[in-house]
Amino acid sequence: MPLNIVHDKDGLPRIILTEPTGSSAEVLLYGGQVVSWKNERREELLFMSSKSFWKPPKAIRGGIPVCFPQFGNLGLLEQHGFARNRFWSLDEDASPLPPANNQSTVDLILKSTEEDIKAWPRGFELRLRISISPGKLTLIPRVRNVDNKAFSFMFALRNYLSVSDIRFSQ
Repeated sequence: MPLNIVHDKDGLPRIILTEPTGSSAEVLLYGGQVVSWKNERREELLFMSSKSFWKPPKAIRGGIPVCFPQFGNLGLLEQHGFARNRFWSLDEDASPLPPANNQSTVDLILKSTEEDIKAWPRGFELRLRISISPGKLTLIPRVRNVDNKAFSFMFALRNYLSVSDIRFSQ
């Protein structure tokens, strides 16, 4: 299916994925972040904080942010790393995984920049495939070392699910 790229009211480019039964997902190029996932009844399944600041260089609170190359404050970088605060690109050299029927997919890539290498001296490519199909949202990350030495990293997809009722019952 062709990609539908729009600019939201804050000017951030986003990709809207849809599939024939009515499910949809919205993915920002800023942070490679899924900010909406709706089922076939158009019910929002992800939580987005009303306190989110939708302008770089701040991370957006909610949805499914990408944490790389560290999670939390378990390293020397900013909390959850820098991937969620960078603009990603459409991956023109995506993996040849075969698409499933009734699936809408976008492939994104984040490559290390001079700014990244100053903070974390490693050369990398971080790819993220985001697919929506009936009743299902799939995210497949891949990290490629383009450096001449091995490195360690942390990776997390920190999902914020929307919950209609959180009452605790015993």
